[in-house]
Amino acid sequence: PVSVGMSLDIASIDTISEINMDYTATIFLRQRWTDERLCFDGNKSLSLDGRLVEMLWVPDTFIVDSKKSFLHDITVENRLIRIYPNGTVLYALRITTTVACSMDLTKYPMDKQTCTLQLESCK
Repeated sequence: PVSVGMSLDIASIDTISEINMDYTATIFLRQRWTDERLCFDGNKSLSLDGRLVEMLWVPDTFIVDSKKSFLHDITVENRLIRIYPNGTVLYALRITTTVACSMDLTKYPMDKQTCTLQLESCK
């Protein structure tokens, strides 16, 4: 198995819909893992064009309860790939996602809602 480190920053919560029971957020997702096949001589990292991600193994990560998601692609896909000499890969992307959130509005307007943002791997 490959150990994958992940970090996530929420850039914005764009909308919360009590009618649709969901919210939309823009996030920055960063994943890091080591692939010995990508080791090279040198002491500087390589930054690659995001289009080259199709040529690399990347984790099968998905957002739990996502209704709709998209990767930003203006002016180019908002993906970063950086490879370090020891084979460590940093993969970062910007995603906007709409996620289901069951809300209990029986005490509105004195209610308090908790919505989660969970990421999982397909394997």
